[in-house]
Amino acid sequence: MLRSFWRSRVLVAALAASMSTLSAGCGEGDDKDPNDRPDTKTARLRVIHGSPDAPAVDIYAEGQATPLFTNVKYGDTTSYASVPAGTYNVQVRAAGAAASSAPAYSTGPLTLGANATVSALASGLLGSTNTQQAFRVLPLAEGFGAPADGRARVRIVHAGADAPTVALDVGNDGSSEVTGLQRFQDTGAAGVDLPAGQSFQVGVLAGGTKVTAFTLPALPSRGEVFVIATGQLSAKPGATNGFGLLAAGVGFIRQNPVVYALHASPDAPPVDIFAGTTELVDNLTFGQLSKPIQVPPGTYTLDVFANAHGASRPAGHPAGSDSTPALEAGGRYLVVAAGFLSPGAGDPATSTFELLAFADSFAQDNDSMRLRVVHASPDAPEVDVAPLENGLVPTHAAFNDVTFRQASSPEGLELPAVQARVGVAAASASDRTPVARFDLDTGLFIGRGVFAVAAGALSPTHGENEASFRLVAVDTSASPWVAVTLLPVVH
Repeated sequence: MLRSFWRSRVLVAALAASMSTLSAGCGEGDDKDPNDRPDTKTARLRVIHGSPDAPAVDIYAEGQATPLFTNVKYGDTTSYASVPAGTYNVQVRAAGAAASSAPAYSTGPLTLGANATVSALASGLLGSTNTQQAFRVLPLAEGFGAPADGRARVRIVHAGADAPTVALDVGNDGSSEVTGLQRFQDTGAAGVDLPAGQSFQVGVLAGGTKVTAFTLPALPSRGEVFVIATGQLSAKPGATNGFGLLAAGVGFIRQNPVVYALHASPDAPPVDIFAGTTELVDNLTFGQLSKPIQVPPGTYTLDVFANAHGASRPAGHPAGSDSTPALEAGGRYLVVAAGFLSPGAGDPATSTFELLAFADSFAQDNDSMRLRVVHASPDAPEVDVAPLENGLVPTHAAFNDVTFRQASSPEGLELPAVQARVGVAAASASDRTPVARFDLDTGLFIGRGVFAVAAGALSPTHGENEASFRLVAVDTSASPWVAVTLLPVVH
């Protein structure tokens, strides 16, 4: 299988460089001479901010006017503070709030024994009234087992606020090494033994079904690392509050990117899509959107073949081949198979069969629809698209001068709830009479980002073997994405 599928050179390089600063001393504290004898009258405490909806906070011991830690933001891991051994009520306040103000949260009695090392994890949702998701601080007493040379000890904490009980598949090879990990629980103080010195995949399963996967960077030999699943599974993977892994002291590891393929070629039969010898998409028909395809970050060459029985790569040359842009962790992408497959079906300079890729970069907008027009009709000219005014496409169109292979602005145009007849006209035409009209109810898509893909042939020349012009609306608001075909309306 593709070994490159299990690599992310960019992510690995960046995070491995940071990870290399970790060592067995991850549990030994900052700037601590390993030859010093521990002070048996003190304990060490640090805070990890893993609550996705909580603001930056200050951390106090009750009764103290000076905070232990200040301005701790989501994703931050503080240094260790030495405190006298004893029992504390640790209080959380918004950053900058007066020490005399009411705390947003209190742990209640938290005992720090002599010579103990504790990582206090802020987790859950501060704004939730659901007791199963609500904000809490998890005191994680550190006690890593001794890692062997070439191995690392990793303590995995499940703090995904809306994620169910999960299993973890190290290597993403179908065998779960950690099972039954419930929300706000962890794999134990000793940690689990994982390979060091190389990146590897971790699959996350719920109910026996893979939910997502991550590319972990190379861990340092004999390292001791907290890896915390945090964020919200229901959020977009690339969002600030999206479900991800927080490596304490290093930063976030986002989910592997996800790709959806859309068949928009007017004369191509059902197709299979391969990366190397691995079949990613099977029997995709015109207007159909594939299931989500999750791969490690990187760039891939995709080969398109006419559908054939089985999952083996066919002999011979592909009908089309193209490279993806760099697929980034946390990203979601739409890959459109466009152009004419048959020679001579259009202008070969502009309409050859190819793959077009577009990232999901829609702005978050809870009050409006966000629409991005993708021009994938190979025989259609540069177009303007807009709601009709007196039956014509206005010169001040919502989407102007969109050419084949291109799309409108990545953030999407903000559209309020309205029922409108939308027209498509040649951008260069003085006659603003639309070549196609569509009825669109934007109210059905409020709060959603939608790709409107112009697919098919504007002027079919091969009868029933060539699909006619239409719009395919790809709704990115849910997972998996959903595609709906909109056919032109009759005058």
